[in-house]
Amino acid sequence: MAPDFTLPDQNGQSVSLHDFKGMNVVVYFYPKAMTPGCTVQACEIRNSDQKLKDSEIVVLGISADPVKKLKQFEEKQHLNFTLLSDESRKVIEAYGSWGLKKFMGREFMGILRQSFLIDKSGKIVHVMHKVDTKTHHQDILNFFKNL
Repeated sequence: MAPDFTLPDQNGQSVSLHDFKGMNVVVYFYPKAMTPGCTVQACEIRNSDQKLKDSEIVVLGISADPVKKLKQFEEKQHLNFTLLSDESRKVIEAYGSWGLKKFMGREFMGILRQSFLIDKSGKIVHVMHKVDTKTHHQDILNFFKNL
């Protein structure tokens, strides 16, 4: 079962995973709002809004960014899905999405770009450990279509 959580969204409102019981949910972790890769990923999800809704899929994006930055990200990119702030990284760590990363020859700890696909009963049915920011939205749709 997917670990439950409650986090503030981009509007400062509390959102819990259990609020979406009976729906397919994608919990995706991303390193930092308004960075190039995270922007591509978020905009592709935004552009797939109707297809995701038609497939009864809810998307929750989680980063360690503060609520204020998530609101700026939402407004700048006209995002149409829920962004959640996990500044303490408790949820990020509970899902195993905090770890060693490599970038431009250096290693550091950070948020791993991963997605957890959760079925209507609240069970994790698939984990995407390697997410392609350009095709993430279609990979989600394809997985749930074939479930």
